[in-house]
Amino acid sequence: MSDVIARTAETVLRSAENLHELVDRHGAGNDRMGKIADPVVEQLRAIGALGVYTPRELGGAEMTPRQAMDLFRTVSYADPATGWVTFALGFATGLAGAFLPADVAADLFSTPRAAFAGQGTRPGRAVPVDGGYLVSGDWSFASGIKHATHVLTAATDTGTGEARCFVLPVGEVDLIDNWTVLGLRGTGSIDYTLRDTFIPADHTFATTSTEPITGGSLYRIGVGNFASLNHGGWALGVGRRLLDEFTTGLQGKTVSDAVAEDYATAEAKLRSAKAFLYEVWEEIEGLLTRGDAPTIRLDTLNRLALNNAVWRVEEIAAFVYSGSGTRALRDGLVQRLFRDVHAGTQHITSSRTILQWAGRELAGLAEGQRWVHHSMK
Repeated sequence: MSDVIARTAETVLRSAENLHELVDRHGAGNDRMGKIADPVVEQLRAIGALGVYTPRELGGAEMTPRQAMDLFRTVSYADPATGWVTFALGFATGLAGAFLPADVAADLFSTPRAAFAGQGTRPGRAVPVDGGYLVSGDWSFASGIKHATHVLTAATDTGTGEARCFVLPVGEVDLIDNWTVLGLRGTGSIDYTLRDTFIPADHTFATTSTEPITGGSLYRIGVGNFASLNHGGWALGVGRRLLDEFTTGLQGKTVSDAVAEDYATAEAKLRSAKAFLYEVWEEIEGLLTRGDAPTIRLDTLNRLALNNAVWRVEEIAAFVYSGSGTRALRDGLVQRLFRDVHAGTQHITSSRTILQWAGRELAGLAEGQRWVHHSMK
């Protein structure tokens, strides 16, 4: 981020709103190319959107949780794939900046246009050796990696059993261009592999880290809690675009009572999902301001709020698709939004497992357990 002057969150948000026309115009092309158009990425980088979670000391915006969701809603409204890549790059880049040793982070972020991408839901293997680790593995769903300078990837230390994040230049991994999918095609979420690649010990940190080396209280929420900010903000932005496109198509037409009723229900679903998610994060932000970390109950509620938002938007997408008739059937924006939503529902954070663990904790059946990323232990 060295070529980007640190910007305030408010400046980034205003600038992102002004990018709507550019991002929207490239949405269909992103879908065909399997990546985000270069002019869009350059503008996201220029306004500081990719530094959404990057510590201010490293040139980032270090947004509050609700500010980050506002950003992701804004960009995802213009194009779901671009919104997804924005949060994916922002997330990995921010973690690297916050949790790597300060001198290492400063050196990495001196790389022109530094941006990080990678995966951690299926950890690889990290064998301890003198001075570092030999890391091997096969990872999928590396959203935004085509626009990254570095990879942040998870692997399990074979000596301690601890899951850790490792950072290395993107040129050292083997990329597999296999992103042939239903939706979110523009994210370019391809696979990548490593085989006994040496990574220095100071280029890694525990995936359970909550005390930042660089940056403020934001990073105390833990890696797993960022998911609701990322995917929740994304879902809310796409849901709003779906409903706005639907009402645009209704103008000048006779609307039945049933359609009007279903539209009202869809609006209620989206607005209540947003209220739930933002309410939880307002409470978490209050704790962070006082120097505290989220409680286990808030960890549960924020995962539940995310899961709820995604599936309410899936229902909205089904309503808009069926109500738009052949307009949605043919290639176009409504069809692309529909496909992107259904790709988004397949993320682990939207799985039934999250609901099951949340139900246990809320019912008092998870005594002594805590959330570790996407399950309780």
